[in-house]
Amino acid sequence: MAILGLLLLSGSGASAFELFGFKLFEDQSEIDADAVIGDPQSYLATLETSAPGDIESAIRNASAVLKDQATPASGAAGLIAKARSDYRRILAALYNQGHFGGTISILVGGKEAANLPPDTSLPDPVAVVLRVNPGPLFRFGSVRLAPAAPPASDEGDRVDTPDSVGFGAGLVARATVINKAEQLALEAWRQQGYAEAAVARSDVVADHATNTVDVTITIAPGRRATVGEVSVSGTARMDPEFVARMTDLHAGDEYDPDDIKRAEKRLARLDVFRAMRVEAAGAIGSDGVLPFDVVVEEQPERRFGIGATYSTIDGLGLEGFHLWRNLFGRAERLRLDAKVAGINWPVNSSEFDYAFGGTFTKPGFLNPDNDLVAAIAAERTVLPAYTETSASARVGMTQYLNDQLTLDGSLYYERSLFEDDYGERNFSLAGLTGGLIWDARDDATDPAAGFYVNVTAEPFYEFYYGNAAFRTTAEVRGYLRLLGDDKLVLAGRAKVGALVGPPIDETPPDRLFFAGGGGSVRGYAYRGIGVEQPDGTVTGGRYLVEGSLEARYRVTSDIGVVAFIDGGYVAADTFAGLDQLRVGVGAGLRYYTGLGPLRLDVAVPLNKRRGDPDYGIYLGIGQAF
Repeated sequence: MAILGLLLLSGSGASAFELFGFKLFEDQSEIDADAVIGDPQSYLATLETSAPGDIESAIRNASAVLKDQATPASGAAGLIAKARSDYRRILAALYNQGHFGGTISILVGGKEAANLPPDTSLPDPVAVVLRVNPGPLFRFGSVRLAPAAPPASDEGDRVDTPDSVGFGAGLVARATVINKAEQLALEAWRQQGYAEAAVARSDVVADHATNTVDVTITIAPGRRATVGEVSVSGTARMDPEFVARMTDLHAGDEYDPDDIKRAEKRLARLDVFRAMRVEAAGAIGSDGVLPFDVVVEEQPERRFGIGATYSTIDGLGLEGFHLWRNLFGRAERLRLDAKVAGINWPVNSSEFDYAFGGTFTKPGFLNPDNDLVAAIAAERTVLPAYTETSASARVGMTQYLNDQLTLDGSLYYERSLFEDDYGERNFSLAGLTGGLIWDARDDATDPAAGFYVNVTAEPFYEFYYGNAAFRTTAEVRGYLRLLGDDKLVLAGRAKVGALVGPPIDETPPDRLFFAGGGGSVRGYAYRGIGVEQPDGTVTGGRYLVEGSLEARYRVTSDIGVVAFIDGGYVAADTFAGLDQLRVGVGAGLRYYTGLGPLRLDVAVPLNKRRGDPDYGIYLGIGQAF
């Protein structure tokens, strides 16, 4: 069983901090005065409508009176104001469903809300009745949207046509479709370099005799633009010339809204700014040049955090980090991490795990999408299979190929001492690590669609035994939304690994494969699945196969449940039968916060062996994968 706590603080003073999305020690004087209810007015609201199910749901979702009736209004005036706002909300909902001839009546205490003065005296509770007749369904009659942007020659500039969202004669006339058609038409012009494209006129005429809606949208493309001077405002310690360079916007290039979005993502990746935006610094000049301004607000330069873990198996663990941002004015970062774990009773310091390390990152090293990363680390780790004492150093680069693809590589050197069933062994490694990440998930902490691929390769040479080796892994995760609004999501994961080179007794144990634990096969101890030797000892293996399948069901907007099955197998040289596969099953609970879901999983091993736990409990932030 494990308990995890985390506290993050910045270098500036604060009267509150946020933990798992909840504000603690918040200054109550800062609470919005509108949230304080004086003379609370309770009410009972009902909806009377002949609308079919989907239209009725849209009405209920639009009505503040219906959604908020569990909470008293702020006096009679507050209730009347809320009811009056529902006319507009419900009317918009009907328009969005293609009903342009509906009627709405909202009775508060038997009287029309629109006719009640704010100082009306109401009984407590008061009855509120919403009567909605959606009227007939309207369809598009004539639709015209001009002028249309010229066909795009570049695949990246192509935009869906308005008819792809339902903007066409004879189709249901939804107000949202008209808005989407306008946005698609404007985006098509902007992708061609027309930065100031706008809707000059939008005529929407509903004919109640024929239940049709005629729409004429006139676009004003404006002048074609090229990028002009890029200025920077709002910097304190950051070098403004560096900020401008990191946008990768170059004077003379054709304006492209995708370039603006990428520039903002590059600036956000620097982890220096609390807020930033890239905006036009004026109108397009007579020469077709459009200048830009980068407006930023810097974060505090220092940040630190502390955390603690406890497990009935692994004991107490304490960890912390300190982060320095913007060391030399160009977003350089230095992060120091320290950890001590394995603290059990009675206290035995020889069983403690220690780790300390530092990582320096220099963004924009070769180009705006390239980071230089250098790190040193030292650790002592005590595991059932081995004890490791090691020190390492590495230097490498990360290249962001696009929004989804990231490539990294580094050179490293490592010295280590291992104590296991083979005795004490020293290792000295030098090698190269490389990896490619393809992240096409819709959300990193709680994905519901898309996929994630991570491939790594590590050739290295061990000097003590004089062996060359090659280690590689590949992991694929996929997500499928089975019900709308992320109600039911099916998630799957598969991972394979292989090590080619020296015999196991001449290979550093941390380069061999193990399985088990919260990020692997739940229900088994961390790195507790390996190769079982004839004498009963467990070592790592050359090959790894893992897989997981989860069904995630969202019960409410805040609570979700999960059922899962994990499997994994580690082989020494050749794979045996499926009977050697270790399988864990379980269920979990999710509490959704702004930081991602809080995760609690309980798993049991199906084919438990000697030394395996009876169950495992896992707590963390974010989905298991």
